[in-house]
Amino acid sequence: METVIENRRARFDYEILETIEAGIELFGFEVKSAKAGHAQISGSFAIIRDNQAWLIGATIPAFQLANAPKTYDPSRTRRLLLHTKEIKSLIGGAARKGLTMVPLKMYNKSGYVKLLIGLGRHKKSSDKREVIKQRESKREIERTLKTR
Repeated sequence: METVIENRRARFDYEILETIEAGIELFGFEVKSAKAGHAQISGSFAIIRDNQAWLIGATIPAFQLANAPKTYDPSRTRRLLLHTKEIKSLIGGAARKGLTMVPLKMYNKSGYVKLLIGLGRHKKSSDKREVIKQRESKREIERTLKTR
């Protein structure tokens, strides 16, 4: 399992409560581009519409523009491939107050492009400051232990 693209901002902005692995429906030239690491999932999110999961806001450009159709939109809405049971659990989780489905990683698994979706609650700015303080204090402790 090779991580191709990671949404680092998601773990900073959201408190991830649960993760689910989903397939993603792509064209052939999109698969090549995603495996090459040219996709961007930061700022994107997933929704449930008509008992199907959809990825909105992700940008996957064509691998070679000459081989893509002229009407191709790199930021189109893409369907996520999930079992019905997983979709129902996501519906239940998203129905709780303030939970969002955020893509965390896009990776290659057995020749398929997979997407790790996290069900998370948006952090407040005070929570973010606390995380930064903890990280800096841990770094300082490691520095002092290393010099001794």
